[in-house]
Amino acid sequence: MLGDNPDAGMGDIASAAGVVRRTVYGHFPSRLDLIRTLTERAVTEMTAVLTEIDAANAEADAAWAEFVARIWPVAHRYRVLLALRRGEYGEAIHGLLGPVDQLLADLVKRGQDREVFAQHLPAGTLSQLAYGIVFAIADSDPTNGARAATIASLLTLGVPQTRATALAAEQP
Repeated sequence: MLGDNPDAGMGDIASAAGVVRRTVYGHFPSRLDLIRTLTERAVTEMTAVLTEIDAANAEADAAWAEFVARIWPVAHRYRVLLALRRGEYGEAIHGLLGPVDQLLADLVKRGQDREVFAQHLPAGTLSQLAYGIVFAIADSDPTNGARAATIASLLTLGVPQTRATALAAEQP
């Protein structure tokens, strides 16, 4: 429900789940608690993926492509966090997403240091732009957009188009 309407209230969420509001409030005392729980799940999943990818010590561009491929099946669930991050829950979401933001910035910095990624922006900014593109495409084309999200985010990171296309083709 939040994915379709980031402004959905607890009543809307209860209705979509086929339960009464009281049931939702029994699990989540407030909308902020619901959003915090959603964010914590996103952080857990994305951190696990990034940690596994980083342990493989692949080239930074290949690691980014794998990150997009592995996160894509759940990207539609978490794309709402980008919209909510800009609103009244921004501070709470931003704080919880900090570990993911840092892992992505570290990956981009590694790519910049090895001259795989462009250096026209600081790693933290560049990683957020590329990450935002992935979720923007997830929002507009959740079924078929994984390839486009991989290529577009790699291009944003400064990877040549032929390499970005090849990396996207290697992903399942």
